[in-house]
Amino acid sequence: MRVYVDTSVFGGAFDAEFSNASEAFFSEVRSGRFRVAVSDVVVRELGGAPDRVVALYGELEGSLEILEMSEAALGLVRAYLAAGIVAERWRADALHVALAAASGCLAIVSWNFRHIVHFEKIPLYNGVNMTHGFGPLAIHTPQEMLHYEDQDKDV
Repeated sequence: MRVYVDTSVFGGAFDAEFSNASEAFFSEVRSGRFRVAVSDVVVRELGGAPDRVVALYGELEGSLEILEMSEAALGLVRAYLAAGIVAERWRADALHVALAAASGCLAIVSWNFRHIVHFEKIPLYNGVNMTHGFGPLAIHTPQEMLHYEDQDKDV
């Protein structure tokens, strides 16, 4: 399962509120359940991150797919901004979503509740994606991506 991971998930591994789910998600990444894509946007944003966040990224870097900026992703960003999904000030957040969608990732994983994992914004992003010829993108927190052993049992 190929998923895009934004910067907030790396930082979330060291945040008291998000660390358990982030660590569990990265454990599933290490086990091979997910193939993770990131972008140079993530790399740039990590430039100002605490050393332990950068170290976590470095530990996983060899198994990460680094997405390159594309005209398709830039077109989606322009469309997200024109649709008012996010303001220009939050262009980097729109870039994360656009890169995930344009590269064909199944999902984007994020702790960004304001501009990405937001119940009003998700259908708007996907409406723009589909209008521009891309499929819908699942947008979830790391916690929502975890596999639970009892999932396969009848309730």
